[in-house]
Amino acid sequence: MAIKSNIVIDQGTDYEVTINVKDANTTPIDLNGFTGQAQIRKYFTSTKKYDFSVTIAANTGEVTLAMSAANTAKISAGRYLYDCVLTSNTNVMSRVVEGIVTINPRVTR
Repeated sequence: MAIKSNIVIDQGTDYEVTINVKDANTTPIDLNGFTGQAQIRKYFTSTKKYDFSVTIAANTGEVTLAMSAANTAKISAGRYLYDCVLTSNTNVMSRVVEGIVTINPRVTR
């Protein structure tokens, strides 16, 4: 089951967040062989999406989502949805985090 975590991104800035994936005993999960995908969409059914880059530190269970300033500048200010899905080397998919993204508008260009 995915954890719920709402995030705020300032439009036109670099963004990065690290998620620690742990088991019920708070032990980091070994993510060797996993790949990740994370996206922002206005609605669940939206066809337009904004991709995060996903980096996995397999031995520590850390998953980092990042988006460059050039990419956050392309997202209109407002409220969106996001999630991150990890896929094992046996094609088992797990959603590790999901929530609301608030894009704050920028003034300085």
